[in-house]
Amino acid sequence: MTKVVMLIHGEPGNYGASFPDFPGATTGADDLDTLYDKAAEMLAFHVGGMIEDGLEVPLVRSLDALRDDPLFREDAADGMVGILDVDLPGKTVRVNLTMNESDLRRIDRAAAAAHETRSGWLVRAANAQLRGASRAPGEEHHAAKR
Repeated sequence: MTKVVMLIHGEPGNYGASFPDFPGATTGADDLDTLYDKAAEMLAFHVGGMIEDGLEVPLVRSLDALRDDPLFREDAADGMVGILDVDLPGKTVRVNLTMNESDLRRIDRAAAAAHETRSGWLVRAANAQLRGASRAPGEEHHAAKR
């Protein structure tokens, strides 16, 4: 997760969020809780689009670093500062894995059944595990018969 500084402007019923490190990335909502949810989703989508377009994703600055930026101080003067904890996508990288052949065949069958690539299936399975899911995508839970 990445902590991203968010500027919040507006009033109850009409809030807007912007991100000093991501010019042009903005969203709005009627209440602050919804604003945080929408902001996290929008910023992840925005960064994903930057990566797909081959654009360089800016480094995320800390609040302390932003306080030294005169433009940030001006923009923040009439708003609130929020810290958004968001899982930003990164650049796709190639990896080399070592595993048992039979495990690889099972993974390939599961990926094919899900109409996914091996890599896509493995990433989805890993993300499910990281979220605390008890089983990989496509696996069904069968209760033991007594």
